[in-house]
Amino acid sequence: MRIDLTGRIAIVTGASRGIGRAVALALAEAGATVVAAARGAHAEETARTITGRGGTAVAMPLDVTDPGSVQALVDGALAQFGRIDILVNNAGITRDQLVLRMKRDDWDAVLATNLSGAFSCTQAVVKPMVRQRGGRIVMIGSVVGQMGNAGQANYAASKAGLIGLAKALARELASRSITVNVVAPGLIDTEMTRAIAERAQADWVAQVPLGRLGTPEDVASAVCFLVSDAAAYITGQVVAVNGGLYL
Repeated sequence: MRIDLTGRIAIVTGASRGIGRAVALALAEAGATVVAAARGAHAEETARTITGRGGTAVAMPLDVTDPGSVQALVDGALAQFGRIDILVNNAGITRDQLVLRMKRDDWDAVLATNLSGAFSCTQAVVKPMVRQRGGRIVMIGSVVGQMGNAGQANYAASKAGLIGLAKALARELASRSITVNVVAPGLIDTEMTRAIAERAQADWVAQVPLGRLGTPEDVASAVCFLVSDAAAYITGQVVAVNGGLYL
C-alpha cells in the first residue's frame, strides 16, 4: 500500500534528529509539505534534506515549553500554507534518576516538555483543524509509558500521560473527523542508544523477541499510516513499535 499525503501540511516537533527527523523525511517522501520544528535553527538541516530530495519543507523555531512560541509556530504555518492537516508531537527530553535522588526541577522539566508541550501544540492546532473538519494528531509515546522503567519515573509519567491525553482528545474531536493516536516506540537505534556500551545494548536486544533494535524509520512508517486516509477509522489507539518487547 502506497501512502499518498500530497497536499497535506504537517508539523513535526523535535524534527532535528532521531525519530522526529525520520518522521519528517517520511511524511515528505509521501508528498506532505513539512514544517520541521525544533529549538533555534536545529531543524534547518532536516528541511534542507527534504528540499534536496525534491520535497517541500520549511524549518521553524519552536520551544514547546513556551505557549507563545507554540502559537507563533502555528500562526506562521497557517500564514504560509493556509491550513494544518497533521501534527506529530515528538519533542521530548529525558532527565533520568532514581526517584529517591530525583530533583524536582528534573521532574518538572520532563513533564513540561513531553506532556505539557504536547498539550500546547495540540491545543494550538485544534482550532484550524476544527474549521477544516479534519486532521490527524499523533503523539510519540514510549514503551516506558506502558511498562515503566527504573530511573525514569518522570519520563514514564510523561509518556503515560500522552496516552491518556490522546484518548480524551480522540473522544472530544471525533465528531470533527480529527483522529488522535499514539505511537509507542520500544528500543530504537538512535544517537542516544548508540552512545551506550555494546554489552548494555546486547542485554537490551536479548529482551526483544524480534532480536534487534528498531530504527527511526520503523516508527516513521507507523506514523505515516496513522496520518493517512487508510487509518481514517482509527482513533484513541496506542500503536506499539517495539519488536515484541512489551506485549
